[in-house]
Amino acid sequence: MAKKRAVKRKTKKTKRKTTKAKRKTTKAKRKTKKKAFGGYSISFKNRDESLEQVFGKGNLAPSEMTKKLWKFIKSKRLANK
Repeated sequence: MAKKRAVKRKTKKTKRKTTKAKRKTTKAKRKTKKKAFGGYSISFKNRDESLEQVFGKGNLAPSEMTKKLWKFIKSKRLANK
């Protein structure tokens, strides 16, 4: 008995028409900087504190880290700058 070969079927690939102007606008959109998500923008610019000074030396759970981080942000008035 002869083995039958599987026949590959060719499918037509359609090319999408894009204009140069459309390409330029998408590149320009990518370069713009996005605003802070969620309504808060926190600036740590010119801060000298280390992580050890903010969180302490011991082990912390993620929830405790968040609490201490917000306490630091509110005490130094870093929110919405």
